[in-house]
Amino acid sequence: MTATRPPGNYGIDAPRLVAFPALLILAGMVQAVLQHTIWPLVGVVLIIACCVLGWYASRVGKFVVWARLLDDLDLRGDEAILDLGCGRGALLISAALRVPDGRAVGVDLWRTDQSGNGPDATMRNAAAAGVSDRVEVRTATITALPFPDESFDLVISNVVVHNVKTTAERDTAIDEAVRVLRPGGRLLVADLQGTRRYQQRLQHLGMAGVSRRDLGWRQWWSGPWLPTHLVSARKPATRH
Repeated sequence: MTATRPPGNYGIDAPRLVAFPALLILAGMVQAVLQHTIWPLVGVVLIIACCVLGWYASRVGKFVVWARLLDDLDLRGDEAILDLGCGRGALLISAALRVPDGRAVGVDLWRTDQSGNGPDATMRNAAAAGVSDRVEVRTATITALPFPDESFDLVISNVVVHNVKTTAERDTAIDEAVRVLRPGGRLLVADLQGTRRYQQRLQHLGMAGVSRRDLGWRQWWSGPWLPTHLVSARKPATRH
């Protein structure tokens, strides 16, 4: 089994959202002092608990969950893998560690939904993990992947597709993921919302073994009201 968390600096997810709970915590503490009551502190404790769960999901939980998912695939080690919205490479590099004779390619638009996001940061992490020789990053949108049909054995993504603005564009992202998969290739897409739609789209596209499941508390982004679900499928072998 490969290490759960690869070496490197992977930042935190959605850093801009930290400011809002910080303000709520400050407001609750001020209210408790001014009103000479502990009741606002109950809310403060709950907010802190939510923040801890979100921090855990970003810094630990996603690594544990995806290490298990990748290990369960029982990869040969020579696969070509594509990570949609790779960010600083948490999932991309975890995948690369499992394909010593393969390659792992990540695409991203390098937006600020992850702290320190950028291709240079990703490649530094790849170097720290000793996989820079088989990792490649591209600046590209997941709705128009710059790869030929049937280029990859495995396409993976974690909490990315929901960032695409419209339902039609999210459908296109799923279509693109299927397009670049080789016959027999597998798709694993985890997300916070829209996963039932992804499941239906994959079934419409004729993918085999389409399933959807909750990834559990390790990927609760603040609590059980914001869980992560995984949609997985396999591209049928070409019929002759």
